[in-house]
Amino acid sequence: MKLTDILPVEQWMKLENEIRERSGFNPTICDADGVSITGTVTRNPLCHTIKSNPDGQAFICSPSNHDITNEAKKSFKPVVGVCRSGQAKIVVPIVVGVTFVGTAGGCGLIPENGGVAGLFVSKTIGANIKRLEDLSKDIPSISRQKALDVAHYIKERIDGIISIYMLLQGTESHRYPGQVGAPDPCRGTAR
Repeated sequence: MKLTDILPVEQWMKLENEIRERSGFNPTICDADGVSITGTVTRNPLCHTIKSNPDGQAFICSPSNHDITNEAKKSFKPVVGVCRSGQAKIVVPIVVGVTFVGTAGGCGLIPENGGVAGLFVSKTIGANIKRLEDLSKDIPSISRQKALDVAHYIKERIDGIISIYMLLQGTESHRYPGQVGAPDPCRGTAR
């Protein structure tokens, strides 16, 4: 199953826009392999600098995305974390039945009481630390509670999208394995 089986790319792009407008995060909808399905590129200047550098992509962005996505994939729960550059990251799993089909989320804000890992980023991509500080000075901060609220909002939106999809498919439930009332994948009955 692919995300485009659930909604067309244009509708996923609308969800990305909602996430951006509501939170200020750089949103992305990714397939099960972690690849953006919309191709939308909205990054703060620091993220742009990091992602434009092959070492930044290989040693900062990709591993951060991989680690946080795997946690969401295993738990079937939203994850609020911090990427290797020190910026906040949210990943909400998109699950149909018991099948993980992708993620919705965003990154690119500075955690309240946190900061960019300037020295690490500088050494990784070979950029001047002063330049990195200049690039990050206007990045908004976000509290842990606000990040959790954004993750909850994204999860509610995804749950609504999946519920409509399942209803149109004539399938009874999209609840996560282990939830009360979720179909037992071994028996096909609710717990």
